[in-house]
Amino acid sequence: MVIKHIHEAQSVSRLRSVGSQIIACMSPNLLLLNLGMAISFATIALPDLLHAKEGLSLDETQASWFGSISFLAEPLGALVSGPLVDYVGRKKATFLVNLPHLIAWTLMYFAWDLPSLFVANGLLGFGSGVMEAPINSYVSEISEPAVRGALCTLTMLFISLGIFVMYLLGTLVTWRYAALISLSLPFASMLLVLLVPETPVWLLVNGKEKEALKSLCYLRGWTKPENVREEFDQLADYSQNLRNCVICTNNDQDITTCDHASMNWFKRTLLKFRYVFFCKETLRPLQLTMLYFLFYVMSGLTPIKPNMVNICGAFGMPQNGKQIVMMVGIITCLSSAFAIIAIKLLGKRKLAISALFMTSVCCVGLSIYAKIHLGKEVFSYDVTTFPKETSYTPLVLFYLLTWFTACGIPWVLLGEVFPFRSRASAQGIAAASYYLFTFLGSKTLIDLETYARLWGAFATYAAFGFLGTIYLYFFLPETEGKSLAEIESFYNGKLRIFPDDPFFNYFKRQKKK
Repeated sequence: MVIKHIHEAQSVSRLRSVGSQIIACMSPNLLLLNLGMAISFATIALPDLLHAKEGLSLDETQASWFGSISFLAEPLGALVSGPLVDYVGRKKATFLVNLPHLIAWTLMYFAWDLPSLFVANGLLGFGSGVMEAPINSYVSEISEPAVRGALCTLTMLFISLGIFVMYLLGTLVTWRYAALISLSLPFASMLLVLLVPETPVWLLVNGKEKEALKSLCYLRGWTKPENVREEFDQLADYSQNLRNCVICTNNDQDITTCDHASMNWFKRTLLKFRYVFFCKETLRPLQLTMLYFLFYVMSGLTPIKPNMVNICGAFGMPQNGKQIVMMVGIITCLSSAFAIIAIKLLGKRKLAISALFMTSVCCVGLSIYAKIHLGKEVFSYDVTTFPKETSYTPLVLFYLLTWFTACGIPWVLLGEVFPFRSRASAQGIAAASYYLFTFLGSKTLIDLETYARLWGAFATYAAFGFLGTIYLYFFLPETEGKSLAEIESFYNGKLRIFPDDPFFNYFKRQKKK
């Protein structure tokens, strides 16, 4: 069923309606701020830990593992996040997922040896992974189609802010104090989540109609029930379909009254998983998001983040590595803010394709520069091999790579392309794939550089980017302005395409002939 947005009465202004949704998103946004700081922590800690003369010290192999171990742990958290969100609800899950980071930041500050350091970083990764489903499910389910793209992109801005704040802390304090300061964010997020409602759809699916109506009134500008009654009725009809047993051939039977209600819980869960996941409306977007994540991660910037400071030195960039990293954080924030506007002007499809193509071009430029100007002895994990001559060319290319990478929108798509029944778990699986790809990319950087040097590494990243551009051109639909139900219908085969693209429309006309 297609759920159309119903405008509220004139007594509720548009600003008030949108403002209530922005406020409701603040707790998930603080989670993302914390997540951004967690995934960039290794970038500021690694230069101080690599061959440190005092305190904890890492060699090249240990540094490679430290920079990537959090990404290895993140898929485990992401897989847990889906079932957690479905069981306790979006709001409670948003509260609970702060706990791993509370422990991790505390342990990182007090890390007394290498095992405790690695455990803390691994726990940061697990905590980051477990945040994925609550954030994406909550933001997509409380927002109207007209503002969902902007609100999902706003979540990207908070990740970028978290990255920038961590990079800034890296220039001001030691990595231990950076961990201590980061400890404040989980507390703030837990306090804020107490002030916002559960998503109306989840409440309706669980039979809590009064609470769902109250939640919808909050999310549409703290208005009265009569102003949201028509939208609420449509949500109620939609959620009633979601309460039907997905195992029964006759989908009109409620799960509480069908024969499967008395089935063994484990067997029923396996059957439900089969029917929910192995269907077009789940597998198609899952394939899209996982492949987009692969091409996005391997298109240049993400694999080098843990070793970014040393990469800058190896290219002979004229500024201090930590200052460049801080500029990367600023550019990421500006680019994420630009993406919010670009989505409204261009749509998600054009933005995603053009951004991935331009990251590939930047990687080609860095590869050519490294091939021509860097000697065979240059190795980013050995500061004694860095060139003495400096150049602004790789610096400009690196900043452009940062800008276009931040314009990528895989996380925005993650929040809207899955059907409700599988949304949280599918988001968890897709997010797990992102972190797995990030781990593989970060861990293999040292191998790529050893066997193919820096020019070969960036040539590899460029190839991934170009392949991804081709894939997105053929398979990425335009979802901007579409309701979640419309997107679900598209992947179920009821709608052909979203993109207003001459190539697609040509083949659509040919098929009609």
